[in-house]
Amino acid sequence: MAASLFSLAACGGGGSGSVSTGGGSSGGSGGGGGGSATTGYAIPALESLSVADVQKVVAQAALQAQTQGRPAVIAVSDRVGNVLALVRMTGAPANAHIPEAPDGSRQDAQGLDVPAEAAAIAKALTGAYLSSAGNAFSSRTASMIVQQHFPPGPSTIGLESGPLFGVQFSQLPCSDLAARVAAGPAALIGPKRSPLGLAADPGGFPLYKNGVVVGGIGVMADGGYGFDANVIDSDSDVDEPIALAGTVGFEAPETIRANRISVDGTSLRYSDADYASLTNVSGASYAATVPARAALITLTGYYSTAAVQPGAAYGSETSGVRRATSGEFSNADAFVLTDGSGSNRYPIRAGTDAADVGTAVTAAEARAILEQAFAVMARARAQIRQPLDSRAQVTISLVDTRGQVLGIVRSPDAPVFGIDVSLQKARTASFLSHPGAGAQLLADPSADVRGFVSSTRTFLSDPSALTGRIALSDRAVGNLARPYSPDGEVGRPNGPFSRPIAKFNPFSTGLQSALVLTNLAQHLGHVGGGGADTPQRCTFLPDAAPGQNRLQNGLQIFPGSVPVYRGGTLVGGIGVSGDGIDQDDMISFLGLHNAGVAVGGIGNAPAGIRADTITVNPGNVRLRYISCPFAPFLDSASQNVCQGL
Repeated sequence: MAASLFSLAACGGGGSGSVSTGGGSSGGSGGGGGGSATTGYAIPALESLSVADVQKVVAQAALQAQTQGRPAVIAVSDRVGNVLALVRMTGAPANAHIPEAPDGSRQDAQGLDVPAEAAAIAKALTGAYLSSAGNAFSSRTASMIVQQHFPPGPSTIGLESGPLFGVQFSQLPCSDLAARVAAGPAALIGPKRSPLGLAADPGGFPLYKNGVVVGGIGVMADGGYGFDANVIDSDSDVDEPIALAGTVGFEAPETIRANRISVDGTSLRYSDADYASLTNVSGASYAATVPARAALITLTGYYSTAAVQPGAAYGSETSGVRRATSGEFSNADAFVLTDGSGSNRYPIRAGTDAADVGTAVTAAEARAILEQAFAVMARARAQIRQPLDSRAQVTISLVDTRGQVLGIVRSPDAPVFGIDVSLQKARTASFLSHPGAGAQLLADPSADVRGFVSSTRTFLSDPSALTGRIALSDRAVGNLARPYSPDGEVGRPNGPFSRPIAKFNPFSTGLQSALVLTNLAQHLGHVGGGGADTPQRCTFLPDAAPGQNRLQNGLQIFPGSVPVYRGGTLVGGIGVSGDGIDQDDMISFLGLHNAGVAVGGIGNAPAGIRADTITVNPGNVRLRYISCPFAPFLDSASQNVCQGL
């Protein structure tokens, strides 16, 4: 498992300033610290893409495509996912093909032909959502970190899966968190959904102005929507240079590009194209591009106006993400999601499930959990940000056992993708630790989904699995969701939540993808011009509350969440996303522990029921519950901060 974790050498940041912690509990033997923190995070400047900026990006990409003789579909978004331009060059492909499984079979999204516009938008959002002032990730970067081996390549067979394995099934079109295209004052409210989740196909990059990420560009010209299975060589990808040309003048700072960030000693990939090899696009003209060589087009549910739009400035009320008021959160650096009219979309509140659990999480407990987790984050050394020794930046979500949101808070420059993912993680830990998890999965209309219950019980040699007897963190869920078990060891059977390796690729991961297949099919039919859209409700699990199931934005299968307990009773889940997976684990686990110390009553699962008490045969491999980083804090030399808690 250790090889899949972000190395401590991979640090970075979006701000400077000293860290000082307020008074409060030390967090017991874990040394996690408590109380409020004065963090001094740098707040991103209110930069945005103007209409002229968007036109320049489009014209540059189109000129490169013309030079290559490969007409393209070009999408430009802002940082929160609003599509600002969608352009089809004459002769561009109508569709993009998702590859079949290794054995040629088609399952979940494998083997589908999807609209080229949907693929371009997904790539643009991937570049925008994965990036920040401390890290610039492309869709090629995403490809590298979501596959069954890390780094992917013929010489790395047998290594563990990518650290963000499964993140591609986030930002889903069915997500209840993701906003949808609207008219009037709410038009720019984000974060928006993606038609295909996050993309692993090269050809998507972030866009920057004055060091601030302001959006992304995505290109589809080659008709294929796949992933790079071999990062050892250098590709001559059709889409990538076209998209890279669009970023000229809006380049990510070189010092924060993915190739400056290492994971377990391996540098990530940013682009196999380079600026020196591009056509000179400095004189590219939008007026000479549209309508002479290309036309603005619409896409149902994403881009409804045939006119280039300006982007929202991330951090403004209209962007849907803004700084919290003092009444909303105690730490002055906290950011929240907003409805555009001043109201917090997810204010801190009490649990809704007292009828199920006896004593639900109180509002005071919910506040303590989020505040303590935020305080741990503010002290933590980042792992995917430059420069070295920057503070971690993440989104933190809290839910009750019904999946109802009890609060969402984030640091100023955390990557946007982590908003939806942190909520997925919180719901996953709560759902799969719930006494009714197995019964709920068995009530799904899909026989494929139902089959994962018997697979799990057989794999664990436990007919009572998925009945709440074991507390499952997202790290433990991930152990069970890999196409090899133990993770990466070729020749081993697949985990019970995964597809067998012959039927696996990043578009069909197993239970995660099976749960949302119908939603994705319904949405793609809608985008193509027929039928109703998928509701803001992922999965077809039974309701836990009227109109609400427990996985309303989908399942997530990489680390960063733990269930919340009151004694031996499950009462919710906390999820964290936006930095290294060890950091995400630590912030959720230690934040919850410190909240229990501070207010009493709630805390982590009792040690005797955690997933790391489970041993799986063959090999007597123990599941993992969490993995906290070594020397994780910027203001302390503490080691083993999660030990014994």
